[in-house]
Amino acid sequence: MTLQMTLSSPFLLSSCSSAHRLNPLLFSKRRHCPIKFSHFPFPLLTKLRFLTVAAAATENGVFTSPENAKSFDFSSEERIYNWWESQGFFKPTFDRGSDPFVVSMPPPNVTGSLHMGHAMFVTLEDIMVRYNRMKGRPTLWLPGTDHAGIATQLVVEKMLASEGIKRTDLSRDEFTKRVWEWKEKYGGTITNQIKRLGASCDWTRERFTLDEQLSQSVIEAFIKLHEKGLIYQGSYLVNWSPNLQTAVSDLEVEYSEEPGTLYHIKYRVAGQSDFLTVATTRPETLFGDVAIAVNPKDDRYSKFIGKMAIVPMTYGRHVPIIADRHVDKDFGTGVLKISPGHDHNDYYLARKLGLPILNVMNKDGTLNEVAGLYCGLDRFEARKKLWSELEETGLAIKKEPHNLRVPRSQRGGEIIEPLVSKQWFVTMEPLAEKALRAVEKGELTIMPERFEKIYNHWLSNIKDWCISRQLWWGHRIPVWYIVGKNCEEDYIVARNADEALEKAHEKYGKNVEIYQDPDVLDTWFSSALWPFSTLGWPDASAEDFKKFYPTTMLETGHDILFFWVARMVMMGIEFTGTVPFSYVYLHGLIRDSQGRKMSKTLGNVIDPLDTIKEFGTDALRFTISLGTAGQDLNLSTERLTANKAFTNKLWNAGKFVLQNMPSQTDVSAWEAIKNCKFDEEESVLRLPLPECWVVSELHVLIDMVTASYDKFFFGDVGREIYDFFWSDFADWYIEASKARLYQSGADSACSEAQAVLLYVFKNVLKLLHPFMPFVTEELWQALPGPKEALIVSPWPQTSLPRFPNSIKKFENFQALTRAIRNARAEYSVEPAKRISASIVASEEVMQYISNEKEVLALLSRLDLQNIHFADSPPGDANQSVHLVASEGLEAYLPLADMVNISVEAERLSKRLSKMQVEYDGLVARLNSQKFVEKAPEDVVRGVREKAAEAEEKIKLTKNRLAFLKSSILVSQ
Repeated sequence: MTLQMTLSSPFLLSSCSSAHRLNPLLFSKRRHCPIKFSHFPFPLLTKLRFLTVAAAATENGVFTSPENAKSFDFSSEERIYNWWESQGFFKPTFDRGSDPFVVSMPPPNVTGSLHMGHAMFVTLEDIMVRYNRMKGRPTLWLPGTDHAGIATQLVVEKMLASEGIKRTDLSRDEFTKRVWEWKEKYGGTITNQIKRLGASCDWTRERFTLDEQLSQSVIEAFIKLHEKGLIYQGSYLVNWSPNLQTAVSDLEVEYSEEPGTLYHIKYRVAGQSDFLTVATTRPETLFGDVAIAVNPKDDRYSKFIGKMAIVPMTYGRHVPIIADRHVDKDFGTGVLKISPGHDHNDYYLARKLGLPILNVMNKDGTLNEVAGLYCGLDRFEARKKLWSELEETGLAIKKEPHNLRVPRSQRGGEIIEPLVSKQWFVTMEPLAEKALRAVEKGELTIMPERFEKIYNHWLSNIKDWCISRQLWWGHRIPVWYIVGKNCEEDYIVARNADEALEKAHEKYGKNVEIYQDPDVLDTWFSSALWPFSTLGWPDASAEDFKKFYPTTMLETGHDILFFWVARMVMMGIEFTGTVPFSYVYLHGLIRDSQGRKMSKTLGNVIDPLDTIKEFGTDALRFTISLGTAGQDLNLSTERLTANKAFTNKLWNAGKFVLQNMPSQTDVSAWEAIKNCKFDEEESVLRLPLPECWVVSELHVLIDMVTASYDKFFFGDVGREIYDFFWSDFADWYIEASKARLYQSGADSACSEAQAVLLYVFKNVLKLLHPFMPFVTEELWQALPGPKEALIVSPWPQTSLPRFPNSIKKFENFQALTRAIRNARAEYSVEPAKRISASIVASEEVMQYISNEKEVLALLSRLDLQNIHFADSPPGDANQSVHLVASEGLEAYLPLADMVNISVEAERLSKRLSKMQVEYDGLVARLNSQKFVEKAPEDVVRGVREKAAEAEEKIKLTKNRLAFLKSSILVSQ
């Protein structure tokens, strides 16, 4: 009788590869610690020296070899980075190609400090840049920072406040001087932190949005848009920051769900005793009411349409009661007050219907004279006072808790006030049409593709862009007014004050005086010019503009698709006639392990710099690069820990490779390694099976990875390399290579193994370098061979020889090894114990399996002298464990070699009795009608599943016990 174990058996617990466990046999603390097989003596290797070890780099202390360090030292990352930069590797060169790959870095705020969003974009862009650099393309990653008007002004105002100084205590020039001083002192913080992430930018081309040349670009853009009639001035409703006293963009307004109050107020119908009840969250804006609206299909109020209502607390001011289908009958009372000066929806409704617009608010958030007796009160104080007086006069009905969607300033946190204000605007519709066509015609590709719909929807429904800000820090609007004349009708647009004065003299006479508009331009205006202003525009003859524009890739978060990406597309087409980049790659947000957005309130913010200190830059980069474009990524300590282990695995693999290279003086050994040609089919096919397999798999991997890189499928790239390196190379080939490296004689086999180890490992480092630049460069510099920095080494060649038949053969070999390993684990065979085996296979399979007898013995811990190959089962098959590895490949392991049969039978008998008791208890619960009827459904289902599992285990244990008992009888 034989016990058959197939690869689907529940007893087979894979011992092959574990992504979270290092093989102790693979990476020993001792130099060479061969496994002592009873019939397989391996001599210890002498201490090795290496052919070439990055002479210049190592001598100056930049790099550390795995020979000299137990693990990769994260503190060396900055040394490596400084070496790359000092060697000029970040600068584009046209030595190997002429088609440049150009990325403009999304300029972080100069006030910024590194967060995971920065880590995401830096990692993804650096992957693209390093890959294309290795592919031989002239590669430019152009970095820079944004002057961040509001954010920077806030920071400096707080700094001045700590000195007891208000901004208004200083002149504009004095204040901006202080801001520049702050920028010079602290503005490089974010840049240095981005470098810490490994960003291989050309820092010699670093730009700042207030640089002189970029400022000229901004002025030129304003003038050109104005000349075409696309810039105009007018009073419209904008988002207003009362604290900063400036308009803010939509992007700088964040909406948060907050507890608030819904106030129910009586509006009497003029000339009648009836009244309408209005439910509002902002009663203080009633002074700006110009109408009361109801849904025309709301039967409760249809009789009042066309009549007048009296606005409370306004001394009898009348407003019309109108019908509008957009009024929600189910919200509040179904009656809507229209305050177009303080609500965006009301504003557009009023403009559509031709209603007047009343503003009741000053720019500092206090009520103005329109509010009568409430004039001068803060908006929130006015709300309290007004409600109190409404209660006194009987016009207050009730107030109730209500969750509000509150607009808050992204910068200062204060509640934003919709306010009518005179501003400068850009007419967007004609610009948007061209940007829409660019995607339609395939001139611009947005990834992931689903964001095209969002892009198209926004551009198809675009509103004019408010570009003026009431700040002192930023690009001053290039408009000058004539003293004594109407500002909206008489103004001069010019490049500078001298040109403005000259134009004013020509138009208004020599005696006129002029003054510049005090406002600055929205920060996004200068950012919209970023891809070409940084390259020299408006000078189309600038060398960088001619070489590198249009750029190739724009990578950024999907949350600024409208506010930045779309505007760059519009401005690029408008000013250069060309889409500014060919591709837009949009990444998602990084969330915590529970999928929550990171916030200081939740206390779940992960600091990239702290993460780097604990896990290393490479582990952080690898972790956040495995997501999918446009998808949010959950970041956890577990993932970081696993990828730190991956860094260690690479390091230890490098140590193994280095320790098993020939001595530097062994010229013949190095000649043999050099003669191994892996780009020739005949040479690869002549390799022994494990070597041919791993080289074939590597060549398949190179093609897969290169294709995924070209498609920007970075998550696929990372996973494919990880799986190959850990499972195929480290867990299988490095183990198999020991059969060549640790045996006496067979020098050719040893040389082949050394050549394959070096070849595969070098190519893995190349493929992985864009993701994990530091550890791969450190290892590369330690490897023997002609020395060239990994960052600028050529990308691996594609379409190299691979042999599917050899891959299939080795997969059979792996299946056999796994089956034997699993059988050993099931029978608790001691790791050091060598067992016999009979391998039964067809003649073809037998040939390639028997050729790798030593490897099989090493990986399966078999007694080399007692491995037998045959085409039929052995005579003692009924006393052996029978394994079916694959079709046409079986193994018989003598049971007596693995266990003490009598002791094992006794152990299983006791185990079976215990299992039976547990099973009987589960069955008894299920037979209890009371339990089945009253217990929760999921509890009953769980008991049924446990019973079924226990029954299966009992059956398998009985089979094993029967097999053991039959073996005892046979032996007797």
